[in-house]
Amino acid sequence: MIGTPYASGFDEETSNQCSGCCPECNGEIETDGGERTCRECGLVIDGYGIAHDFEPRSFEDGPNRERTGAPLTPARHDRGLSSQIGRWKDGKQQSLSNKKRRQLGRLRREHSRARFQSKAERNLAFACTEIARIVAALGMTRETTEFACTLFRQAQDEELLIGRALEAFAAGSIYAVCRCRSLPDSAQEIASVARCEESALRNAYSVLNVEFGLETSIQQPQQLLPKFADQLDVPAGVRRRARDLADVAVDEGLANGRHPAGLAGAALYLACGEHDLSVTQSEVASVADVSIVTIRQRRDELQAVLE
Repeated sequence: MIGTPYASGFDEETSNQCSGCCPECNGEIETDGGERTCRECGLVIDGYGIAHDFEPRSFEDGPNRERTGAPLTPARHDRGLSSQIGRWKDGKQQSLSNKKRRQLGRLRREHSRARFQSKAERNLAFACTEIARIVAALGMTRETTEFACTLFRQAQDEELLIGRALEAFAAGSIYAVCRCRSLPDSAQEIASVARCEESALRNAYSVLNVEFGLETSIQQPQQLLPKFADQLDVPAGVRRRARDLADVAVDEGLANGRHPAGLAGAALYLACGEHDLSVTQSEVASVADVSIVTIRQRRDELQAVLE
């Protein structure tokens, strides 16, 4: 006769009781937390247990017993709480009839029309989609998307979007994240995949920086070296030497008042020369997005410090 399961815990005994003998060494078997193991040799005989309840998870705002649903995210205009109407199958994965499909099509149309309660919410949905598109095109992380969407929400709440393009503020929010988190992506790279000019992007970033007082950091040559090295496909030894040269340049004050990309490119060019790697100044200047003259000048200054 099968007994009634416990109200909580595992079906097996949860106390440290011994039952039976180990099939390997004939040692005593201990049952603990739904797992039956041998006390002598440690053999796990049975690790399967069914928990009939769960403990509530603890968060900053208190315990939460919910176990279903996607997490909330600022990367979507409704924070991920919207519902979707299916097309071809029902909840039991059964194919729908043609009549039911037409009905669901009408429901989807009305649902799409009723998704946005205001023009501001529609603009937010467009901006979140645009930010996600730019981030995906540049290969950034999801955290960048969420941070940029949060900045855009704050700008919309402060009514900073009046008279300005949504595309520019979406791209400007991403550039603001790059400046706050010391990411190597430049405004020109973001503008190349955005639907706005670089001047509009910089203007939107300037508004965000002035109004919110963003905690931006000064870009250092060391932060740009991994990106340039990946584009030139240089070995690890050259990367380490270029990093050391960039550290020397910063310690000697060569980075003060100079473009970090030019100094990073010069350090990488010198490191390639020391390792007999054939890399031209034109190639380095192309990946650093500076002129050949800048690479040559920063190289000469760095060589003078090393001598």
